[in-house]
Amino acid sequence: MNEVEQFQFWEDIYLSNDAGWDLKGPTPVFTKLADSLIQGSLCIIGCGKGYDAITFAKKGFDVTAIDFAPSAIKSLKKMERIEKVNINILQKDIFEIMPKFIDTFDYVIEQTCFCAIHPNRRKDYRDLVQGILKQNGQLIGLWFPLDKKISEGGPPYGVSINEIKNLFNPNWEIMKEEFSNDSVSSRVGREKLIIFKKC
Repeated sequence: MNEVEQFQFWEDIYLSNDAGWDLKGPTPVFTKLADSLIQGSLCIIGCGKGYDAITFAKKGFDVTAIDFAPSAIKSLKKMERIEKVNINILQKDIFEIMPKFIDTFDYVIEQTCFCAIHPNRRKDYRDLVQGILKQNGQLIGLWFPLDKKISEGGPPYGVSINEIKNLFNPNWEIMKEEFSNDSVSSRVGREKLIIFKKC
């Protein structure tokens, strides 16, 4: 097993306060989207400390948040109590949630989970998302980092728009694609919002 597939690798990063992907608050792109989406069941895979999970729960979504770093899950559970929302919080490897959650969610939220997975598991990721989404469900992804090549190693491992589109094709339809004006300054031009619908 590759070390990035072991929870302790990520737990050590949290314990050393070196989680560069952690924005210390909700993702502005998702905060804005939460106001325009129809409420439904939503899964955040690799949720980290769960700021976005809190945001969607406060907007009335039925949220499941999954991460396998104990510190991240502990932080989310604390925020859940403070904010008085209900979230289905799971400390688990995302690749172990099938078949329990097959055809369960209207939305899957992606942000810095795809790039954290070793590239040889990206088809497994695609199959996972396809499995847990309902028919016509949406994968809402902020795909990052676009300015890094896979050959440079990781995590985060580099991604490209062409790779993502090829991976989620066929059986997927692009609903929206843009460089969002709401990206945080450190990620402007380095992440792209692409929303896929499971057809």
